[in-house]
Amino acid sequence: MRIAFVALSLFVSLFPVASRADNVTSFTLENGLDVVVIENHRAPVVVHMVWYKVGSADEPPGKSGIAHFLEHLMFKATDELASGELSDTVSKNGGSDNAFTSYDYTGYFQRIAADRLDLVMDMEASRMDGLALVEGDIATERDVVIEERNQRTDSDPGALFNEQLFAAAYLNHPYGIPIIGWKHEAHALTLEDAQSFYDAHYGPNNATLVVAGDVEPGEVRELAEKHYGAIPPNPNIRQRERPTEPPQLAARRMQYSDPRIGNDYVTRIYLAPERSPGDQKEAAALRMLAQVLGGSSTTSVLARKLQFENPRAVYTSAWYSGRALDQTTFGLVIVPVPGTPLEEAEKALDQAVAEFMEEGVDQEELERIKMRIRSSQIYSQDDISSIANRYGAGLTVGLSIEDIEDWPQILDEVTEEDILAAAQKVFDARRSVTGFVSNGGEVTQ
Repeated sequence: MRIAFVALSLFVSLFPVASRADNVTSFTLENGLDVVVIENHRAPVVVHMVWYKVGSADEPPGKSGIAHFLEHLMFKATDELASGELSDTVSKNGGSDNAFTSYDYTGYFQRIAADRLDLVMDMEASRMDGLALVEGDIATERDVVIEERNQRTDSDPGALFNEQLFAAAYLNHPYGIPIIGWKHEAHALTLEDAQSFYDAHYGPNNATLVVAGDVEPGEVRELAEKHYGAIPPNPNIRQRERPTEPPQLAARRMQYSDPRIGNDYVTRIYLAPERSPGDQKEAAALRMLAQVLGGSSTTSVLARKLQFENPRAVYTSAWYSGRALDQTTFGLVIVPVPGTPLEEAEKALDQAVAEFMEEGVDQEELERIKMRIRSSQIYSQDDISSIANRYGAGLTVGLSIEDIEDWPQILDEVTEEDILAAAQKVFDARRSVTGFVSNGGEVTQ
């Protein structure tokens, strides 16, 4: 292990930061479509992604789940394709395709041999403005979405609790509404709802095309002009306008019990700043704070204090979700050793955090964290899907290409003072929600 650690240290020291390793070209078509080309000639493969700047947080009131529902319907017929033809064609050509919905964006992608880029671009362009929704697809696909919710949320007590947790964390902002939608609202979605959402948000002037892999920028520009350039901009596209959070003045507490819970635990989330375009230093400090507190199961602050030095927990963690368009969250969790009341687990967690604020950051651990980040950036160059995702997600939440490229360097420059200042700001009990989750035993306050 010691030899491997030294070897990795030497490797990373030779390549200190991989922030500028991507060969990126960008341009914008006349209809407003932003295009990003990431050259990576290690294999004759390409990832083709279209990211729309609309997600579940942009849904009309009472229509939760419509962004995700429309994502499903986008695989139905278009003016030029039969229902399911896009996926079938990609599969027959040895590729794979899928889609995803988040709070801030919706994405569609194919991974395929580089010489099939023309084919997938032609089909993807067809559904950018030619989706042909019919009533017969609505009930069937709505049932698919409801079943997806049944499997991923309703059958998972942890997921059910997380819905309640985030609903309590956001008093006014739609990040408190689940991406898949509230079940009673998802049941009521109609063809008119889907068509209206599509007409309001889909078009080249609300999208980013990311092509990564064995391609040349000139080739991608030519194909993009051919397939996407003829699509007129959507005149319905408007600047995103979302409700903002009012000042939060009171800590919130929740209790949740379910016999399906495997281990009792305490979790807490705080509202926290997101990565801001042009100024990512605070977000970088929060990312490093999460790593210092709970990024390692053996050497992080919470693991060392609560799992090893004085064992009171079987698991601890900390996380920060920085890549968001609006104010995001920082979280902590502790799973106490069996038989430990959750009140005691919470006190132990608070004590560990307070001690950390007094003791400061272990410089050796901070350097290990930075080394892991540097090495992961280098290794990520082998994964074109990961690279394409990094740029697509970043650009659709308002970051620039420069912001995305600078991020590893900004992380590498974070100091102990930066981390402690970020901790002092984010650990404000008035902006927190604490949850006690148990498998049915009595929980006292």
